[in-house]
Amino acid sequence: MAEQGTQTHRSYCKICTTQCGTIVETEGERVVKVRGDKAHPLTKGYTCPKGRAAGQNHHHPDAIVRPHMRRNGSLVAASWDEVLDDAAARLKAVIDEHGPRAVGVFFGSGLGMDSSGYRMAEKFHAGLGHPPKFSPITIDGTAKILVASLVGSFPGLNAKADYENVDMLLFVGSNPMVSHGHNTGLYQPAEKIRAIAARGQVWTIDPLFTETAKFSSRHIAPLPGKDYAILAWLAREIIEGGPLAPAQPVRGLEALRSALAPFTRDRAARIAGVAEADLDDLLAAIRAAGKVVVETGTGVTMADSANVTHWLSWVLMILTGAMNRKGGAWFHPGFLTCFDTFPLPVMDNPFTPGPPTMPHVSGIIGDWPCAALAGEIEAGNIRAVVNFGGSLIRSFPDANLLAPALEKLDALITLEITANETTALSSHVLPTKDQLERPEVSLWDTLGFKVAMQHSPAVVAPMGERRSGWWVVSQLMRRLDLDIPEHTPQDDREPGADEAMLAAHFGPGARGTFEETAETGYLEKPLEFPAPWIERHVENIGGWQLAPDSLLAFLAEVLAADEARLAQSRQLVFISRRQRRKLNASLDFLGAPADLIINPVDAEAFGLSHGEPVRVSTDRGAITLIANLTDSIRPGVASIPHGHGSANVNLLTDASKVDAMTGMVRYTGIPIAVEPAGA
Repeated sequence: MAEQGTQTHRSYCKICTTQCGTIVETEGERVVKVRGDKAHPLTKGYTCPKGRAAGQNHHHPDAIVRPHMRRNGSLVAASWDEVLDDAAARLKAVIDEHGPRAVGVFFGSGLGMDSSGYRMAEKFHAGLGHPPKFSPITIDGTAKILVASLVGSFPGLNAKADYENVDMLLFVGSNPMVSHGHNTGLYQPAEKIRAIAARGQVWTIDPLFTETAKFSSRHIAPLPGKDYAILAWLAREIIEGGPLAPAQPVRGLEALRSALAPFTRDRAARIAGVAEADLDDLLAAIRAAGKVVVETGTGVTMADSANVTHWLSWVLMILTGAMNRKGGAWFHPGFLTCFDTFPLPVMDNPFTPGPPTMPHVSGIIGDWPCAALAGEIEAGNIRAVVNFGGSLIRSFPDANLLAPALEKLDALITLEITANETTALSSHVLPTKDQLERPEVSLWDTLGFKVAMQHSPAVVAPMGERRSGWWVVSQLMRRLDLDIPEHTPQDDREPGADEAMLAAHFGPGARGTFEETAETGYLEKPLEFPAPWIERHVENIGGWQLAPDSLLAFLAEVLAADEARLAQSRQLVFISRRQRRKLNASLDFLGAPADLIINPVDAEAFGLSHGEPVRVSTDRGAITLIANLTDSIRPGVASIPHGHGSANVNLLTDASKVDAMTGMVRYTGIPIAVEPAGA
């Protein structure tokens, strides 16, 4: 029984797309505990440490509770009207003198989970005439959009494992025990991975013996960014010896066969740095199962070979008949926008114009590379940035260039809940309601584990002068004379205003109404699987395109470069890493260490000792980490977590190392020098 004065509130976590059900305990306006909701229809009590930290994050000592603006070089608290008037005036001055394309807009993960705030931000961007847009897509996900477009002719296709029935699952550069999957919303990952391994096999391909590898049947530790060679050899062998059984029509099989011909077992093993016997065992496991599902994560998408690795993951699923089949992979039909109710448009060209300072680099579905922002500011092309909930300094590459560039802006307007390095550089800081202060629904429905929608009411009142994200953005729009949706209330403090904005997300084609969702808290609809809409779409495009010309050319370039490197001595490189008790640039207070995981063989060579500080450097900069010696990582590779302010990995990254096809910067497989700190 709850203690006297303690109230319990049913809610769900809104820091990632898994969205686990939670019970929030409060005493007055203070959050005293967050725990898993055992009665939640989907997650049944499961939560991770990040979700359970919602109360601590709400009461963070650096919480922003008043709007701020820069006066005489310092950020000072001011009234909402003062801050909004000044922010809009600065934006208007930039637009009047340089045009709307001088305003850059970043759609950060912070506002990304605020559904009404995000939708209003989209209206703001459109109202300005779609000026330069930046988002996490070019931080960790361009390969997935690229492959869905080039192979499946629709960027919104997101293949997910049929976890209830899959017998052969291959994780490549993915650690769902920590991340809960890259766009899969995998809750209770240990339980699900154990169940698959018990009835079939789970293989993990990663240079590090990850938390997921511990639950897997087998682990292969390739060189960073060279896992594509393993997948290329597997695809070659499946074409030649089976199981070649596509479930849908395909195009380009012969062109693919020719492109994969160089990938003999010997060559693939040498490029990937793995044993040929491991390759044989993996192929045998796939043949025994009959089909394979491959899930990739940021270990793939942040590498310079991302495009071909993720492409080949789709190729393996298509060739073995896993796509849109039980025990294979399924595609989310959507809840708010239902892909199964209309013919999908054919969108096989995701490339859009890129930034002037990078003429050789394409944009992707309207996004510019995040790596281009500093250069665009320095060139005078971007004079103001509106930052919707992004920690730019910790997430964008080459912080050495970015920080001084941001200081040169006429305006850096940031919507945020907690002070950080980016708010410290901002001209205006606009505090919005956090996940416990606002009602919410699941905007990113297609990234979820089920065809479902959730709703939760606000748990506590907004701290200080925080306002709804949609209201803050709409106030900027009003002052800039931009069109605002007709349903937008004048004041977010009006009774029912936040709920009215949520209700507007539910169009006539949604699978359920807002009222139904709000009444039950969780509304799930049945999944039609195999999905006829996928079959119709693949028929319409003439079959999966196995061999897009641009990816064939990319593969040839990557292979030639890696063949040339085989005779060269290898330098120590680092790979990126997520942490269970850290969420990108937030939740530092949970204590995840800023450590360097390194093999004892390498540590001895460089004079490093376990638990001691180590200086890690590239030609871009240096940081200090704590050495963590373990043989769980292959020699020649070290692992660095991202998102730490005290040891920002983006002081090591290089904004010029960008994939010309997609604008994705290289975040993993980067050569480093290491030495004892103070040496």
